Amino acid sequence: MRKTFRIKKPAEFQNVFDHHQSVANKYFVLYRLKKQNQKHFRLGLSVGKKVGKAHDRVFVKRRIRQAFLELKPMLDSEVDILVIARPAAAHQSQAFIKKQLEHVLKLAKLLKEENHDSNQ
Repeated sequence: MRKTFRIKKPAEFQNVFDHHQSVANKYFVLYRLKKQNQKHFRLGLSVGKKVGKAHDRVFVKRRIRQAFLELKPMLDSEVDILVIARPAAAHQSQAFIKKQLEHVLKLAKLLKEENHDSNQ
């Protein structure tokens, strides 16, 4: 995922925290902030020390980024998203992490519906 798709500055993180709407499941907490006239969504990640050692946290971040890369066509473009990984997300498979992120994104109403039925 390109760096233009990431939230990096502490002030931007704080802005989303201050004006957020949040949803959660056992594995992730998701904060979202609608932003008008934005070309694409931006993603901020937070994986705390409770998740594990540094290599475990990097591992989880990579899997989250990969899941968002695969879900990119179905995501709303005018939104900033913060994902906070909970300790239960450590040592999970890529497919499982993607499934849990899809669940949280559906709760937040950020996933566009796919049209599989139009071909039938």
